[in-house]
Amino acid sequence: MGKIVAVCISEKKGTAKINVGQAEIIGNYGLKGDAHAGNWHRQVSLLSFEKIEAFKKQGVLVKDGAFGENLIVEGIDLKELSIGTKLIVKDVVLEVTQIGKECHSHCAIYEAVGDCIMPREGIFARVLKGGRIKSGDEIKVICTNEKN
Repeated sequence: MGKIVAVCISEKKGTAKINVGQAEIIGNYGLKGDAHAGNWHRQVSLLSFEKIEAFKKQGVLVKDGAFGENLIVEGIDLKELSIGTKLIVKDVVLEVTQIGKECHSHCAIYEAVGDCIMPREGIFARVLKGGRIKSGDEIKVICTNEKN
């Protein structure tokens, strides 16, 4: 079991997300108002709070949403989840669809410090059931599949 630390959106692609504290998550779409939401497999992006904190210890100051993550989650090592794992936050149900990503064009963080954790630590999910979420909400792993 974990906790949602931040809920972040960006209105335009290519910009850092900002922590809005709460959001409506729309079924089979993503976070209302987020430029990356839509009918595809990466509707919601998640990143572990602990991985962000470890990155900050390298001397880099980053704000919530700087890596392009929608949800910052404390208490769950997201990278260890498998494709098909389901996560629940109140009424919201997410299904993990991708672990990490290929970074074709480096983000502003990479350009500034030569590293970005989202490609190797971030995960992506599609929304099976929507609802409202906010910082402080509990997030649970409700179904896991064996890693391939």
